[in-house]
Amino acid sequence: MPASQPLVHNVFFTLKDSSEASIKRQIDACEKYLRGHDGEVFFCVARLVPDLARPVNVLDYHVGLHMAFASRAAHDAYQVHPRHQQFIEENKENWAQVRVYDTQ
Repeated sequence: MPASQPLVHNVFFTLKDSSEASIKRQIDACEKYLRGHDGEVFFCVARLVPDLARPVNVLDYHVGLHMAFASRAAHDAYQVHPRHQQFIEENKENWAQVRVYDTQ
C-alpha cells in the first residue's frame, strides 16, 4: 500500500466510569489534544448511540473517535506527538478497554 494514501484511525473507548460527566470529559479531552494535528483531514469524536441496537451494532463502548490522515507518515507522526502522549497519560486511568481499527 503506498504511504501517500489516506489512513483512517478509529478508536473505541470503553470507560470505567460511564457517567454522562465522564463521557463528556473523554470527548472534551479528544477535542483538546487530538484535533488539528498535521496531516489530519477528518476528525470526529462522539458518544455511542444506544438505541441503534440492531444485531450488527456493537454497543460495548462509550466514545468513538474517528480520524483520517492524509498519509501513513502523518498518522505515524501523530502517534508520537506530545499532545497525543499527554492525552493518553491524562485519560488512561478511566479506560476499561480501548480498541483501535486502522485502515488504509
